[in-house]
Amino acid sequence: MNKIREQFIVDEDGKKTAVVLPIKDYERLLEDLHDLSIVAERRHEPTISFDELKRKLQKNGLIQG
Repeated sequence: MNKIREQFIVDEDGKKTAVVLPIKDYERLLEDLHDLSIVAERRHEPTISFDELKRKLQKNGLIQG
C-alpha cells in the first residue's frame, strides 16, 4: 500500500482537528472500507476449497484447465 500523504489542520493549541488528503488517497481509503464491510458481512458464509472453486470456474468456462 502506498503511503498516505495527509496534512493536518490544527487549532490554536496545536491539537489536530481535521485532515486533508489527496482525492486519490481518499478514494482508495473509501474503496478499502467498502471491501472490508463486504468481508465483514460475509464472514459467516460457508467456504469452499480452492480446488472446488477451480472446478466450478472450469465447468462454467470461466477458466481453462
